[in-house]
Amino acid sequence: MPKDETKQEHKPRIKPIIEAADSLSLGISMVVAVVMGVGIGYLLRSLTGIGWLFWVGVGIGIAAAILNVYKAYSKQHKVFEELAKEPRYAIKKQLEEDSEDDEDYGAKGY
Repeated sequence: MPKDETKQEHKPRIKPIIEAADSLSLGISMVVAVVMGVGIGYLLRSLTGIGWLFWVGVGIGIAAAILNVYKAYSKQHKVFEELAKEPRYAIKKQLEEDSEDDEDYGAKGY
């Protein structure tokens, strides 16, 4: 078997594992972001003695977690947009074409 065929065989097998790890990493990154924010807040409070700086750090951690979710959403949205462009998944176009063919008879549909 040529080397190129071997690489192509293993590529589809590992893809689901990578996608699952990517999804898992979103949850882990959210927890890590909040924990780091709490750590930053604790460090700021310890260095300055100002108690409310702890909550600033917590806010930074929560904001970082929300940013991670937004980035993951944007990435998945791009993937789904590309998928929607494929002809076999273009159900939206088919539905629009069907609705243009139908005449509107009102709410009762006579």
